[in-house]
Amino acid sequence: MENIIECINLTHYYGRKLIFKDVNYQVKKGSTFGLLGKNGAGKTTTINILNGYLTPSSGQCLIFGEDSQHLTPSTKSRIGYLMEGHIQYGFMNIHQIEKFYAPFYPHWKREAYFELMAKLNVSPKQKISKMSCGQRSQVALGLVLAQDPDLMILDDYSMGLDPGYRRLFIDYLKAYTRSEHKTIFVTSHILQDLEGFITEAVILGSSGILYYGSIKEFMEKFHCFKFTARGFPTELKKNDIIQNIEIIREEVNLYSFRSGAEVQSFLRSMGIQYSHFREVTMSLEEAFIGLTGKY
Repeated sequence: MENIIECINLTHYYGRKLIFKDVNYQVKKGSTFGLLGKNGAGKTTTINILNGYLTPSSGQCLIFGEDSQHLTPSTKSRIGYLMEGHIQYGFMNIHQIEKFYAPFYPHWKREAYFELMAKLNVSPKQKISKMSCGQRSQVALGLVLAQDPDLMILDDYSMGLDPGYRRLFIDYLKAYTRSEHKTIFVTSHILQDLEGFITEAVILGSSGILYYGSIKEFMEKFHCFKFTARGFPTELKKNDIIQNIEIIREEVNLYSFRSGAEVQSFLRSMGIQYSHFREVTMSLEEAFIGLTGKY
């Protein structure tokens, strides 16, 4: 399948602080791809590099085969970008802002915009600055949908939105990708919204990638095992078996890409006495926290 985005040996520093090093991944055409990570992992840095706002320390990102630092106008017209905060021209109303945007995009679909605007309980002449955060987000989403982009980049679109508006966002985006075979590249801190939506992901940790691949495969192969152990050795570090460990008194949560039998064999080889060993089912958010850690 065609690669819409390619990150090749992508490395970035802010001063002497390393954000990520030698990051490599591809986003396939028609996929809904999540860039996940805790605060400071480099999500918005990546978005800024993709948009050409920031030059990486080394490596490059390609969008539709072009270097993101030197995108042609025709390629830029194929990209829709929705940033955190849903920044718009607040002095305009919903009709004025549609007329302002339309001439810039050759495939403008005003019906997609006004279909969403019909759901807003606002006066046609009400200024955007007087709308709620949720209403402003719908204006922003409507403007992006009307652009009919082949690639939609969403940077933490859900900030400040209540559950109803977040769900409306996801419903529209799902319908968009199904009907148009478009590609979505999304970051969000509210992972429960992305479960059942994103198909692939990169999960960033400190300085690099912790996981890259199918979300379905991640949820099938990443496990949380709970057990009771007295005097569990807290000095145990991440290795081929252990991805992360959480210990509260005698209760242990061990996260691993290995099977329960392999984990138990490892515990016995370390001379660790344990009981009540079992696997627990995780949501995407719980699995993400298990992989990246709570702190």
